[in-house]
Amino acid sequence: MKNICDWSKCNKIGLYRAPIEKDNSKKFRLLCLEHIKEFNKSWNYFADMDDKEIQNFVKSDLTWHKPTKSFGSSENFFRILWLNALDDKTGIFKNSDFKKFNNSNLTEKDKDALKILGLKSDTNWSDIQKKFKTLVKKYHPDKNRGSKKYEDILKKITLAYSQLKVSMRK
Repeated sequence: MKNICDWSKCNKIGLYRAPIEKDNSKKFRLLCLEHIKEFNKSWNYFADMDDKEIQNFVKSDLTWHKPTKSFGSSENFFRILWLNALDDKTGIFKNSDFKKFNNSNLTEKDKDALKILGLKSDTNWSDIQKKFKTLVKKYHPDKNRGSKKYEDILKKITLAYSQLKVSMRK
């Protein structure tokens, strides 16, 4: 069944959605091409907003209108990950030879992980931790306006660090 244009006295097929309410994308009416063009010319989402409200809307739009947490927030995923990544609850790094990163038996995954972190294979564990901390601060989404690109880079860095940490425990 084809929908007829909701414009008054129009019998053309309505293929295009026109919002009825500005903050409700689920309520719409269907218009034909001619009338959707006319509707779009007169539609102004910001019509009832003052300058401050428009400014707040644009700022919120940078994060897709989703709340963000600062890096220092206790609820921030990356902060939790960061704290757990460097926290040696079992004492495995303090009470062993892990401080000397054994590069003689590096796997390909370990070599790839070091490459992602920008380190050479003769690095020590302390340098790995320092580099990881630096990269997390550099590529954290809160420091880069929520950029998906930097978030993906940070995920790779975190996975690389996790790979090296697991390899150390073997």
